[in-house]
Amino acid sequence: MREMANGAGPRRGSTTSARPHPAEPLVSAAPAVPDDLERLARWLDSSIRLPGGLRIGVDGLIGLIPGFGDVAGALLSLYVVGRASVLGLPRSVLARMVLNIAVDSVGGAVPVLGDLFDFAFKSNQRNIALLRRSMKDADRERRTSWLLLAGVGLLLVLLAALVVALGILLARLLAAAL
Repeated sequence: MREMANGAGPRRGSTTSARPHPAEPLVSAAPAVPDDLERLARWLDSSIRLPGGLRIGVDGLIGLIPGFGDVAGALLSLYVVGRASVLGLPRSVLARMVLNIAVDSVGGAVPVLGDLFDFAFKSNQRNIALLRRSMKDADRERRTSWLLLAGVGLLLVLLAALVVALGILLARLLAAAL
């Protein structure tokens, strides 16, 4: 013990473990998102700086072309999902990525306001963030994605039930009026 007290360190055969070398990482780093996907997402969502620091991307500009623009933007965005699938992301995370693209495409299809929405809702950067989180902790992101998808599914069922109920109400009102 005298050796440890005067700073000489543990003796040979001691059960005290040595500290790792400072250059050695304590925890292995998660795999990085491929650079080409990062660049594509940045190009599509925030490659153009506007006065005031606002950033827009090519996806929003393409979306200004009626009909063609939203379809082309969605196809470019689906490339990220395809690559994420090859990287082995869970299906629930892939479905969530597709949901982001669907929200962007449907929101962008609304005349005038949809174009503003298309500039603001950065689905590709959201998908890269999902990809990054999933590569870091796939189980946690899988659970989160399933919960979100279940909530969206429930919302869609409720919306469909509301449409059916309104249709029945409208049919009864028309039948009573005749």
